[in-house]
Amino acid sequence: MAAGELTQTAYIQHHLQNLTFGLHPESGWGLAHGAAEAKEMGFWAIHVDTMFWSVALGALFLFLFRKAAKSATVGVPGGWQNFVEWVIEFIDDNVRGTFQGKNDLVAPIALTLFVWVLLMNCMDLVPVDWIPWVAQLMGIEYMKVVPTTDPNATFGMSLSVFALTVYYSIKVKGPGGFFSELAFQPFPKWLFPINLALEGISLISKPVSLALRLFGNLYAGEMIFILIALLYSGGWVWAVVGGALQWFWAVFHVLIVLLQAFIFMILTIVYLDMAHQHH
Repeated sequence: MAAGELTQTAYIQHHLQNLTFGLHPESGWGLAHGAAEAKEMGFWAIHVDTMFWSVALGALFLFLFRKAAKSATVGVPGGWQNFVEWVIEFIDDNVRGTFQGKNDLVAPIALTLFVWVLLMNCMDLVPVDWIPWVAQLMGIEYMKVVPTTDPNATFGMSLSVFALTVYYSIKVKGPGGFFSELAFQPFPKWLFPINLALEGISLISKPVSLALRLFGNLYAGEMIFILIALLYSGGWVWAVVGGALQWFWAVFHVLIVLLQAFIFMILTIVYLDMAHQHH
């Protein structure tokens, strides 16, 4: 879809709208044809594009890394094997430097989160009109291709990390030990209601901040790409300006894409380390 085919407001709204499937109050199950219908579907509506791209990119990660594992050799490694080994060593170094407990699942979790989030973030570097235009040729009205610009995806991952944190906190310290950390620190024990409130807020804020940090940075990046794309509808002069701005922002955005994947991964390791440590 070209920016000139819609008003500027309609163009932005179209690119920020997810392909939503849910229950219409009047017509039953189906796809939403706009933000108003998507809102009427309520909480249990599914963002089909977010689900598709996140699952597809997760499957791509498994395929590529499985391919590297199957073709691994002790001789002279190929380029792909070298790259995969470098990524694994990078993750392993960060886990060893941050996680002080003993848990063989932490490194695989960190690897999965880093590569998966990185792949989803990298979809933000695809020109904003390409995939939605192909989708429209196939009769699909909306198509958001960056899962991490959807808070449903980022909160889903962060709540999974939160569940693992609580699970290992209870497993390692016991229910009593976990409750003691929440109720009897940092103030004296007789102030346990204040301790419980402060530590409870601190515990709950971890998944919220983890999700919103990733979502906010990628959403802002996507919005800037959309605004730059609007320049192409203003004539050849603005199109040249838009091309230069798009190149500059894409180069800068590569840093954001990498950094946000790293931050999500390293904070997960930190939270799991805190769950394994006794105060």
